[in-house]
Amino acid sequence: MDLSFSNRRKARKGRVLIADPFTDDDYFGRAVVYICDHNSEGTFGFVLNNFIDIDLNEVAKNFPDIKSNISIGGPVQTEHIFFLHTVGNSIEGSMEVDDGIYIGGNYDQLKQKLDDGEINPKEVRFFLGYSGWSAGQLQEEIDNHSWIVAPVLNPLEIMDDTVIDIWSNYMRRQGKKYDILSRSPIDFNVN
Repeated sequence: MDLSFSNRRKARKGRVLIADPFTDDDYFGRAVVYICDHNSEGTFGFVLNNFIDIDLNEVAKNFPDIKSNISIGGPVQTEHIFFLHTVGNSIEGSMEVDDGIYIGGNYDQLKQKLDDGEINPKEVRFFLGYSGWSAGQLQEEIDNHSWIVAPVLNPLEIMDDTVIDIWSNYMRRQGKKYDILSRSPIDFNVN
């Protein structure tokens, strides 16, 4: 059976990148990255499964205590908070990524709406930093089999910060050979 890590899907916003199981990287090892934009100038998105054990209101001063998980979205601008949400244009300045998932908008308005209970915390997902690629860089990594591009079957799973192993879930969905890879150990010396 051919266990090469590749496919023919093209990167585009609203899809995910699934990291090669053999990638040994603090940000991208067994990562699933939601692509928020992909164009001729480059690509950016957020790692969905790199959670940190810190409360959001510890890094965002005067933020409502909403008990939300926060992820390291990638190695770029890790001192900044970014957010995805499903509340659409009720947050001014937000932009739709795909299928009812929005990015950004008026941060102060978001805080107020969360504090007032107008927005359910499960409708917002927070990230420190983001993942970014310059023009052509991501395609080169895909061609080198560092990533597999996959569709998002249910947009709401992008917002679910309670999924234990989203990487394995996405790998298994890609077919039989990927199911085998999804069960491979992180450290092959411990077998």
